[in-house]
Amino acid sequence: MTFVFEEERASDSPLIEKIWRTQSAQAGDFTSHAASHSEIVVTRYEGRTLVTVRGPETKASPASVPADSEFFGIVFKLGTFMPALLPRNLMDRRDVYLPVASGESFWLDSSVWEIPTFDNADAFVERLVREGLLAYDPVVGAVVQGEPTPLSPRALQYRFVRATGLPHKVIQQIERANRAATLLGSGLSILDTVYETGYFDQSHLTHALRRFLGQTPAQIARVSQPDFQLG
Repeated sequence: MTFVFEEERASDSPLIEKIWRTQSAQAGDFTSHAASHSEIVVTRYEGRTLVTVRGPETKASPASVPADSEFFGIVFKLGTFMPALLPRNLMDRRDVYLPVASGESFWLDSSVWEIPTFDNADAFVERLVREGLLAYDPVVGAVVQGEPTPLSPRALQYRFVRATGLPHKVIQQIERANRAATLLGSGLSILDTVYETGYFDQSHLTHALRRFLGQTPAQIARVSQPDFQLG
């Protein structure tokens, strides 16, 4: 197994989806799944520290991990973004590596910041908001919940894509694929999963899971522990 453990926790912050951490035992490859949320990831290996801002991913892609490494991430709620690093500019692994000032600090917006940890991530995010470096667009929440807004369709689409990097339709497709994978992993048959998630047929389901998760329905159904997604 490449990862020796994985842990995640919820947050009281309305801008954080989850906080996670893991550690690798050996170098290896894994499948990075499609993801609709942006995040900040701290990586430590071979005495080095990386602070990375990541955007959404529209498809599954191969990735690798070095041995004896530690990873910690803050996944933002949908619609939460850094105005200076818009999600659309970070999409599909066009990550931004923030300059590290020392082993425990990094540069952001011409200031030195303490590198956050799994335990103080909430306070770190609060400071980002106070400094105007992290924002949330309530339009995204309204669209996701199906609530009416006074905006024109064009303005609504602009605001949504600016805050998330993705059209709402793509986010729905990613979420449906993840739900299908959860059902398959719980033991539901492929045909019942097609029905429950609203795909046209098994071929449609297979195409979606290959695109977003990098696996077929049969592979997901028989793998007891699927590939771990960093974030």
